[in-house]
Amino acid sequence: MPINPVAMKANDQAVIQRCLELLSQVEGTADREIAAELIQAVVKLSADDPGRGEMRLMLRAFKELRYAFKTFKGYRHRRKVSMFGSARTKPEHPDYVLAEHMARLCAEAGFMVITGAGPGIMQAGNVGAGQAHSFGVAIKLPFEQSTNKAIAGDDKLIHFRYFFSRKLIFVKETHAIALFPGGFGTHDEGFEVLTLVQTGRADPLPIVMIEHAGGSYWKEWDRFVRKELLGNGMISPEDTSLYHITNDAADAVKHITQFYSNYQSLRYVRDDLILRIKHAPTPEELDDLNTKFADILTGGTITASMTSRFEPESKFPEMACLSLAFNRRSLARLRHLIDRLNTLPSLPPLKETAVEAAEVGVNESDRGLSEIAEEEGVKIIGPEI
Repeated sequence: MPINPVAMKANDQAVIQRCLELLSQVEGTADREIAAELIQAVVKLSADDPGRGEMRLMLRAFKELRYAFKTFKGYRHRRKVSMFGSARTKPEHPDYVLAEHMARLCAEAGFMVITGAGPGIMQAGNVGAGQAHSFGVAIKLPFEQSTNKAIAGDDKLIHFRYFFSRKLIFVKETHAIALFPGGFGTHDEGFEVLTLVQTGRADPLPIVMIEHAGGSYWKEWDRFVRKELLGNGMISPEDTSLYHITNDAADAVKHITQFYSNYQSLRYVRDDLILRIKHAPTPEELDDLNTKFADILTGGTITASMTSRFEPESKFPEMACLSLAFNRRSLARLRHLIDRLNTLPSLPPLKETAVEAAEVGVNESDRGLSEIAEEEGVKIIGPEI
């Protein structure tokens, strides 16, 4: 992000310049301007004298996030599934068995699994995926939480003091969510990701709610959502399509892999929403898309090309692009559009393996940073893949 010296006070410019001089002595600092502004923010924080407690909170949170980013960086070429559920679920419980089975299927499909590293459903996820395909994002609690045997001692185990920094990592680094029956924490994670996706503050992604056959947990949850939230006009009818309820592990994994079978990523570039896909629709299919999804456009039509007009030197020339003036409100309808792109009649026979659907292929450093990107005039919603 280029620094605008006109908009800065003289003292700010001097601080930034000294920060840049300091960073020039550090190897591997590609985004020196942003790093300099980070250091400047710390200088300003010190001058504000917010209090020792607030300073320590920011220091710990910053250290947690820095270490987490460093840990995940080497694995951003692979998509991941975050699994949530009760820490109190015993190994003999059918939900534990189901969670272990689903995690194993995810790993076989090429996905890595992220859990909270504790017992119960979290342990089932790490055991099923295996340590090589697992991340543990643990929280330090005075009770109940202990690192499970499947992830203990692994380099991909991260300990957090704060829930907010831990939750950011859960959403930022994942490409799908799997929710098993659980307590307040499970609902907290589930509703948070639904809110972020519904409001466009996180990538569209598969959200699967799963439990053993014959269970009523998610059916009752869905009944409550439809009766109290939808019935009272607190959500839109389309919002119920943001999640998928099942009691079959294979169906859950299929739902996830299908989401990435053609669709790859999205981002805003100025006023256009750019969808990157493997296979472009035919002219007839494009006409159909414009007819069926005219309600989410603020003007113009959905157009297709091999690259965005704002990205003439795309890093992904093999990817097709759809460009549309999206209204930025109808996120559930946008999910419908993505689902349609994944089921176009013209799509070639699915020669790709599920493993290929789990391979990202490039660094995703922009995931989850839409607010910062807006300052640059480019709002990034999806990973650069």
